Amino acid sequence: MSNILFLYYPWIKAFHIMSVIAWMAGLFYLPRLFVYHAEQVGQSGSTHEMFQTMERRLLRAIMNPAMIATWIFGLCMVFTPGIVSWDEIWPWTKAGGVLGMTWFHHWLGLRRKDFLRSENRMTGRHYRMMNEVPTVLMVLIVLSVVVRF
Repeated sequence: MSNILFLYYPWIKAFHIMSVIAWMAGLFYLPRLFVYHAEQVGQSGSTHEMFQTMERRLLRAIMNPAMIATWIFGLCMVFTPGIVSWDEIWPWTKAGGVLGMTWFHHWLGLRRKDFLRSENRMTGRHYRMMNEVPTVLMVLIVLSVVVRF
């Protein structure tokens, strides 16, 4: 198995990067939709229903598959011989960042359900602040991988 992973490593890495880009796009966009939904749309009416559709499709059709693909290709890279040395700090900081990103993804899913039930209690300001979480985690992850601190 490790020979196959090593042979296809460039492909695995390329698909991992593409998956991360798609996932990050959703992680940046969904909280922004929540800002507009909370501040300008309200919790009833046709625009509310349109936002629910956009949020559901973004989460289910783009973000969930991209997150799963990111994890699969990332784990394939982790199990490729010679790629990750767990004696160093950077894999641990990257892993922490990825776990944080996964938590944030699921937190967004819970907030979408709040809108679905017309029970959103958070303000647009709160969603704006939470929209910074993926940026901070992205910086941690990229620095971990590139600088390898």
